[in-house]
Amino acid sequence: MPAYYLEALTVTLGIVLLMLEAFGPAHTKRHIGIIAAFGLGFLFILNLFAIGPDKAADGAKWAEWPLWNFYAYDATARFYKGFALVCTALVILLSIDYRSILARFTDHPDSEAATGEYYALPVFACAGMMWMASAKDLAGAFVALELVTITFYILVAYLRRNAGSLEAGVKYLILGALSTGFLVYGIAWIYGATGTMNLEQIGSSLVDTAQLAPVEGAMGTPASIASVAPETREFLTDTANAAAGQNIPALLLGIGLVLVALGFKIGAVPMQVWIPDVYQGAPTPTTAFLSVGSKAAGFVLLIRFLEPFLQPGSPVAAQVMIMLAIMAGATLLVGNLAAIGQSNFKRLLAYSSIAHAGFLTLALASWGEASATDPGSTATVGFYLATYLIMTLAAFFILAQVRIQSGSEEIDAFNGLGQRSPLLAHTLTIVMAAMAGVPLTVGFWGKFFVFSLAVHQGLWWCVAAATIGAAAGFYYYFKLIRAIWWADAAEGAGPLNLPAISRVVVSTLGIAVLVFGVFPKPLLWLLG
Repeated sequence: MPAYYLEALTVTLGIVLLMLEAFGPAHTKRHIGIIAAFGLGFLFILNLFAIGPDKAADGAKWAEWPLWNFYAYDATARFYKGFALVCTALVILLSIDYRSILARFTDHPDSEAATGEYYALPVFACAGMMWMASAKDLAGAFVALELVTITFYILVAYLRRNAGSLEAGVKYLILGALSTGFLVYGIAWIYGATGTMNLEQIGSSLVDTAQLAPVEGAMGTPASIASVAPETREFLTDTANAAAGQNIPALLLGIGLVLVALGFKIGAVPMQVWIPDVYQGAPTPTTAFLSVGSKAAGFVLLIRFLEPFLQPGSPVAAQVMIMLAIMAGATLLVGNLAAIGQSNFKRLLAYSSIAHAGFLTLALASWGEASATDPGSTATVGFYLATYLIMTLAAFFILAQVRIQSGSEEIDAFNGLGQRSPLLAHTLTIVMAAMAGVPLTVGFWGKFFVFSLAVHQGLWWCVAAATIGAAAGFYYYFKLIRAIWWADAAEGAGPLNLPAISRVVVSTLGIAVLVFGVFPKPLLWLLG
């Protein structure tokens, strides 16, 4: 099956879900979420068998379409498309168990009439994430990014009868529009400096300019120069000028602006200020989707964007790595140190998300190819995001049940969880240990690979910042473990009854944290 069918089928699934919402029964919308989750699971299977033009049969006309100048389907695209599908399916399953809260703050506690779109909108966001994973052109990447962002504007403010959700939606809208301005302006500068928005052509031009800089000297006498066709001579002259450095400052300005814009998507400094308030105010499934799906989409787009500028021979590689190192160090310190004083679990996960973005950015700042000792920057980011999906979604499934049955998201609401729900208590303990990076959990390997890359590149001050951040992480993650096992439950707090979906998902993700902590090879295999 041609790979571009995946996005087409995903959008079709979203439209079908909207039709079911409009013409199906109004008293319950649970069946829409079930269909969405199964549909995304089916698309995940199709992703395993999809092919790009390099594997098309001889004479296949679709392999020669101009589409492939804008659309890539390689190992990176396959992995992140699968990542988006799995993440979206889990978020929709979380939404099904969260529908009582959705109903209370949208229509009426006893009516689900206004909740149907909440299961369809993540599917459209998933399609945008999948397009981002295949982006080869900055214009196409921008359109895909906006599809994701606009969908999240609605999801964040979905609880229209909840002031916190509406406030979060306004903040996300304003800062999202600001980041869009940075992105468009940065793309304009890059286009002006390179003459193209195609990432492959940008990479080729950067390497070619370095090789063709002494073009006039190589061509010999003025007579030989005059014998060259005028358009060729103009191209070579422009190329030589670019290699001489005339366009490098403009190119670096464009790269810096785009990094600021993508920093909004991944939650990196200086565009992280929206995260705590938006995460706390948004519905819990939306927060989980922002924390995992949106962040992963931002990083895959960042990888696509950085590849041409960090390739061997690029004249701007050193400067770009310095930008990334500064972002990584600042993000690590801000995220981890600010999380120490949090008393709300959702806000703690928000600052934790910033901290993890710092580790992921550090992997990109330590750009390197795979070797016998480490999997390389691109694979490290993919592996870290896969482990982050397992840990974070498990935490949000548990948080959602505590919120539904206790009415609070404060850390105090987890007091005595060991007696109220042993399954949730043990799983959350394992997840918090994994987020802190305790060995024999899946979170350890992600941090280990990042530290290995940073040490190999000699980014010692970033390693120091990451060490401080990791130490702070042990404190604030284990603060929750203390509440679970050592604090007494609030008076009147009874046992927590888990719905079947949450019970299965929480158990599965908790086991995965331990299994992949001991045997990480399957995740590394998926990246290949």
